[in-house]
Amino acid sequence: MTNIVYENKIVADSSADTFILKDLPFAAAPMKIVTDKKEYVDNAYLDTEAMVNELLKYNGKSSSACPGIGDYLKAFEGGKNIYCVTITSGLSGSYNAAMVAKRDYEFNNPGRKVHVIDSLSAGPELKLIIEKLIELIKEGKTFEIIAKEIEEYKKHTGLVFMLESMKNFANNGRVSPLVAKAVGLLGIRIVGKASDKGTLEPLDKCRGEQKGLQAIVERMKSLGHVGGKVKISHCFNEKAALELKKMIENTFNSIVEISKTRGLCSFYAEKGGLLVGFEKLGANA
Repeated sequence: MTNIVYENKIVADSSADTFILKDLPFAAAPMKIVTDKKEYVDNAYLDTEAMVNELLKYNGKSSSACPGIGDYLKAFEGGKNIYCVTITSGLSGSYNAAMVAKRDYEFNNPGRKVHVIDSLSAGPELKLIIEKLIELIKEGKTFEIIAKEIEEYKKHTGLVFMLESMKNFANNGRVSPLVAKAVGLLGIRIVGKASDKGTLEPLDKCRGEQKGLQAIVERMKSLGHVGGKVKISHCFNEKAALELKKMIENTFNSIVEISKTRGLCSFYAEKGGLLVGFEKLGANA
């Protein structure tokens, strides 16, 4: 148990693809990717490229596991006011584990407070939420006001994705092997979004990457993006990420950042996949 007490601390599970913040104390609770042969812990030391390549050759069952209550309690250590961002509760038990950890931490540390945010998303949308938390904390707002405003901000962010493989979804039992095989053989890209309920909702089947990128831009427009922040995460597909960045900048008044997916997001995005978090109209109202 640390003796250092931080006035404000941000925590996220590793689906946020973030392991350190320059501005504020931060801790990541690790997700895990589990196969019959190996367990991958999604932390700063994971060789993501090796994991992705190993999973490409693996044909058995695979799954992801959320952080345990103990993982969250460890991440909360030293925080007085803690803001915890989790992957969508629609796909993972991470939010529920964080809520139990919140109860235990507050009970054992009177006067300390934890606000848990169900992102209803993953990857780059969590990064947007974390950046907004930093902004609100730096403005000197109270815990209660920050908790209220971050929940409102979350309503004005979104996630779209493009997948060129669904092999891991099939191995995880989330789609049929026949659907996954068709996507791989026919050069189809699946474009979809994180739904309002926090599930991944396929929207478009596109023949080829260029049409997939165009579909992402159109979906962003229809979902309310008119400018502001955009964060693109790619799974070893920087070329497509750069092309998409150019298309978004030519279409909207957007500030676009590119990064690589880490373990959990790479497991679901798979090689070639893109995840795009973006602000919607009203994000900075």
